[in-house]
Amino acid sequence: MSNKNIGIKDVAIAAGVSVTTVSHVLNEVSYARISPETRDKVRAISEQLGYGPNRLAQALRTQRTGMLGLVSEDIATTPHAGRIILGADEAARARGYNLMIINTSGSSSLESRQADVETLLERRVDGILYATMYHRNVELPANLGSVPSVLVDSVAIGGNITAVIPDEERGARAAVGALLEAGHTRVGFINNTDDVPATRDRLQAFRTMLTEAGLDGDAAPVESEVSEVQGGYEAARRILAREDRPTGLFCYNDRMAMGAYRAAAELGLAIPADLSVVGFDDQELIAANLYPGLTTVALPHYEMGAWATEHLIDAVEGKTDLTLMALHPTILSCPLVRRDSVAAPRP
Repeated sequence: MSNKNIGIKDVAIAAGVSVTTVSHVLNEVSYARISPETRDKVRAISEQLGYGPNRLAQALRTQRTGMLGLVSEDIATTPHAGRIILGADEAARARGYNLMIINTSGSSSLESRQADVETLLERRVDGILYATMYHRNVELPANLGSVPSVLVDSVAIGGNITAVIPDEERGARAAVGALLEAGHTRVGFINNTDDVPATRDRLQAFRTMLTEAGLDGDAAPVESEVSEVQGGYEAARRILAREDRPTGLFCYNDRMAMGAYRAAAELGLAIPADLSVVGFDDQELIAANLYPGLTTVALPHYEMGAWATEHLIDAVEGKTDLTLMALHPTILSCPLVRRDSVAAPRP
């Protein structure tokens, strides 16, 4: 029988391990890097001390189920969703919670998304994470506010729910900065055509960085296309056909950068000798596998998932007030990942 006076910290101290390790062992987190000997030791000490969370008794006492809901767009088709889910899941398990995940579509109706949220509410989740496949302003189902909720990679229209988003502007400044630091004075930008925060913020940062460097940011070449490989290729063909061809190219995302690599190859331009390229997203299957490896900016998907989950659990447990945090979204940094696609321009 469990001893109600014994807590997880007592088990951790007795076993000489961290609270997170105890939580991972007792919640049977298979991917946690914990040796079989440590797992056996933690289980044995937990049993000796009489510690073993009884989920049913705990739920009756606290009116909590230990379940969190995660509504994520297009899980099967976007690598970003996987990183958000991983960050959320690891943070949840470390606190003794589990995730219930529902896949929705970014193009689904408001009524459909409300039904997805209702499905989670019917299963009595303690709180809900709502993650979008890319940073944007989103109209939310009204029933999302029935339990503590946090948005991941999006901001509610009306701004009344706590949100965590990437620092698009500083990320873009870092990307353009890498080209300027290498000595490029003719820099172009391949942008997205969608009307989303990333499109606007990255363009503004591009122009501002050039202006601050003493260049004409407003006159710098910009070509916009659909933010996929083909769009990047078509935009790059146009921008590289200019008489004053840029020697440095900032691409809205890594997929567009892949298209720019193809365009450069067709025009006989070597990267980075003739053209330096910087992307955005740090998509693992693209950026590290292009040749040469793509210098890019990493979006903090894992970090956003973990941050949102930590603060959601704090709200569920009464340790923080999400309404106060909803006044302004929390912004997480987007670090520059240097590879081999940037070099000084030819003299």
